[in-house]
Amino acid sequence: MSLQQTLQVFELLDSAYVDGQQVVDLFAGYPGVTASFKRVTGPKGRTDFVRIDIPGAQGKSKGGTAPTLGIVGRLGGIGARPTRIGMVSDADGAVAAVSSALKLAQMQTKGDVLAGDVIITTHICPDAPTRPHEPVDFMDSPCDDITMNDNEVIDGVDAILSIDTTKGNRILNHKGYALSPTVKEGYILRVSEDLLRIMEMTSGQPAVTFPITTQDITPYGNGVYHLNSILQPSTATDVPVVGVAICAESVVPGCGTGASHEVDIAATVKFAVEVAKEFGRETCQFYDKQEYALLHSLYGSLSHLRTRKA
Repeated sequence: MSLQQTLQVFELLDSAYVDGQQVVDLFAGYPGVTASFKRVTGPKGRTDFVRIDIPGAQGKSKGGTAPTLGIVGRLGGIGARPTRIGMVSDADGAVAAVSSALKLAQMQTKGDVLAGDVIITTHICPDAPTRPHEPVDFMDSPCDDITMNDNEVIDGVDAILSIDTTKGNRILNHKGYALSPTVKEGYILRVSEDLLRIMEMTSGQPAVTFPITTQDITPYGNGVYHLNSILQPSTATDVPVVGVAICAESVVPGCGTGASHEVDIAATVKFAVEVAKEFGRETCQFYDKQEYALLHSLYGSLSHLRTRKA
């Protein structure tokens, strides 16, 4: 269902010359869909932050009240040129995010309009640096994490799916994709039952989840170990965030090439699209609001975990 869009986006992004404008051009023929990019230069190069808005029939963009889903394609870069030739493993988050937007845009032309708005963000950098990390090297980013969150975590969304390649570890040994527990304002909550149901429905297999730690939901740059950046959006928002990890059975470096699997990305896209459908019509909840309120009343705020220093 989503493989066609994934292959189209994969071919577009697998280029030394790709930039944000080419991604924006991909959506030029879709009425109502708004795509834009912003070029940011940092100490390690430059990247293009892309934003794609898919309006819903009862979405806030049209004066409605249906909730808005944010989808973030999280990564350091889609390429590590000139030291690596071709698309790197870390690019999967960008491919999945743009493919999700393309699928939703094409659905609208066929009369299938979602209830709520969907806002998709990611960034396009074909020549990002790399950095050491255990057990394998990671992709780095041209700009710092604060800039990443400023451009990818959009005000006005009611929940976020953060899609990120998560192959450079020995914690998650599954080929495909997996879900994290929900993170909200410093709390690591139970895994959403609705998201598990949608995952099992779309994959036809038992749901797969992965563990996260307190370290993973604190900001980068504080000196503690992070599995990767998949939960970094949670440090910049009050809304619930769930990590969608595109993963492998083996340990794969983020800067490795030839390591992306289009079928796995397409399965992730299919999941994200189905979540978008249900979230807009309020049949999918990322967390139990009553239980969260109880936790907050018992133990207070954990928002200090979203800062580098308490």
